[in-house]
Amino acid sequence: MPSVRLKYVSLGVLVFQTTSLVLTMRYSRTLQGDGPRYLASSAVVTAELLKILTCVMLVYRDHSYSVRALNSVLTQEIVNKPMETFKLAIPSGIYTLQNNLLYVALSNLDAATYQVTYQLKILTTALFSVSMLGRRLGVYQWLSLLILMAGVALVQWPSESPGAVEQKQMSAGSQFVGVIAVLVACCSSGFAGVYFEKILKETKQSVWVRNIQLGLFGMVFGLMGVFVYDGDRVRESGMFQGYNQLTWTVVALQALGGLVIAAVIKYADNILKGFATSLSIILSTLISYFWLEDFEPTSVFFFGAMLVIIATFLYGYEGKPAPNPSRA
Repeated sequence: MPSVRLKYVSLGVLVFQTTSLVLTMRYSRTLQGDGPRYLASSAVVTAELLKILTCVMLVYRDHSYSVRALNSVLTQEIVNKPMETFKLAIPSGIYTLQNNLLYVALSNLDAATYQVTYQLKILTTALFSVSMLGRRLGVYQWLSLLILMAGVALVQWPSESPGAVEQKQMSAGSQFVGVIAVLVACCSSGFAGVYFEKILKETKQSVWVRNIQLGLFGMVFGLMGVFVYDGDRVRESGMFQGYNQLTWTVVALQALGGLVIAAVIKYADNILKGFATSLSIILSTLISYFWLEDFEPTSVFFFGAMLVIIATFLYGYEGKPAPNPSRA
């Protein structure tokens, strides 16, 4: 009974985190208010700082709330192993790029279209897993990837609904920017995720320590982005210009989301993760239509979204493992 209860709690947490992050980020980037809008590059850096602090507290808890033990672990694992630490620079830089791209995507795409299109990360992760980790995909996995590509293509199909025709010329450019941002984010997510998994398998370091290392490099790369792209605005109005309660909610969800998923993922099997993704897509679509009012669904979109949901479930289906000739 406790394990069953934890599975359903995991389902709820995954659905809440995935849906709320996308919707609040979209709402915060399109909300018209007084004063300057918050800088996406600043939000990425703040999220990294919050993630580091959270991971430090988790390491502190794992070592019986001993400051001496905490200092010893951080010194030994981060300072005294510079080569191990620098291995995280590559995925950290890519994750920083990805996080900035998500703000660009949700500034130009509605939450529903973003949610469905971003599932292409399943495809990129699968391809990088095959090339970098030597994994073999079964028939169901390859079939699901084909269905996934078809579903995403249908979601991006030009709409001729009454409301869409009027804004077609106005939104075509911004939608193209949003789609490109999502596609690059999918590629970066797939590569960085597989690279990080490979590093975790090669060492015995705590996942929280690894996340501290990722966060340190993420802050460095993020600050570089702040001063390269938004330096003038930072000097004029400060790094935290435009921050409000909604902005801090987005930052907290982005910082803690990955850690929450890492903590609960061991209780969630592939079917449950697919179910959570499907629920998140459905909720994002409904809320985008009824609350944000920035999305007008079409039959083509619904068909494409259904294909993506089916592909998500099919990819997690555990059929008979494919034989691996290289291990024969």
